[in-house]
Amino acid sequence: MHHTLGLYGKHQHHILHLYLTMAKLTRVPLIGRLVRLVANFYARLGHSGYSLTLTEAEQIIDIANTVSLGPCSCRAEYHNCRHPVLSEIILGDSSETYVDRKKEFHNVSKNEAKKVLRQAHQKGLTQSIMRCGDHFYALCNCCSCCCLPTRMRQSFGINLAIVRNANVVQDFQRQQLD
Repeated sequence: MHHTLGLYGKHQHHILHLYLTMAKLTRVPLIGRLVRLVANFYARLGHSGYSLTLTEAEQIIDIANTVSLGPCSCRAEYHNCRHPVLSEIILGDSSETYVDRKKEFHNVSKNEAKKVLRQAHQKGLTQSIMRCGDHFYALCNCCSCCCLPTRMRQSFGINLAIVRNANVVQDFQRQQLD
């Protein structure tokens, strides 16, 4: 597990707000371009997401050792819509990251996790996998109005906050073997 993932899990509320505050600085004349550059650099090396097809998300569920279900971090934080909040799937040992929120997450079967994915997909939510460093830790079912990586990309030009990677399933599988 990436060493900063525990810090993120413990202080997620504050970090999400810090990310959004930093993203808003991209609109400030003179420093906006520099902030965007730094944010994209951080997304490339530190914390970002990959958009997935439903099939890829289901394959990742199949590969994961264990899966836990809990509230979507972004929707629980920002409340911009009425989409289901219970839609974030924590992968494998990443559930240790959410020690402070352990009561909110519970282990589910892979079939139950896939059912959540399919229902979210039917409601128009998009699937993505989040990573910290080289460690993938959560499958998200996101809406464009709450999802912080999507908002950072669409509204603030932080294009690497969420990207497409055709090899993400293989990358996740390699992580599981390490």
